[in-house]
Amino acid sequence: MLVYIIMSWAAAAVWMLVIFAFSAQAAEQSSRLSAGVTEVVVKTVEKVAPKAEINVHSLNHIIRKNAHFFLYMILGLLVMNAFRRCGNTVKKSLVLSFLVCVLYAVSDEIHQLYVPGRGAQMTDVIIDSLGAVTGLLFYWLAGLVCTGRREKKAS
Repeated sequence: MLVYIIMSWAAAAVWMLVIFAFSAQAAEQSSRLSAGVTEVVVKTVEKVAPKAEINVHSLNHIIRKNAHFFLYMILGLLVMNAFRRCGNTVKKSLVLSFLVCVLYAVSDEIHQLYVPGRGAQMTDVIIDSLGAVTGLLFYWLAGLVCTGRREKKAS
């Protein structure tokens, strides 16, 4: 149905805008956001394991890189869904979705060259791409599981 196609592409576009908004944050603002998340994680860990020694700087770095991964994992899922809703084969959807996500990751890093205090990093493109691939694989595996269930019900 056309409405599902439109909604699927709209969801992917909105998610791209979310990524763009995070990338548009100046370095100071972005650092404050990740420091806040890191602080919540540290407080939670301290409650669960009060004797744990936490390197806050390393944890903050891990949280920042995981944010890249998970943002693009969701983008991969959404773009894959949009291509599948358009009637593309799984293989074609996987290839096109991967290309869209990688190109968006590259454009995102280029965009950050123009944001105060930010820069482009090839490692971020790699992390983003791995996140997208994970999202694509989740979508593909979920499709296999759902197809298997439908086949069992039919027999």
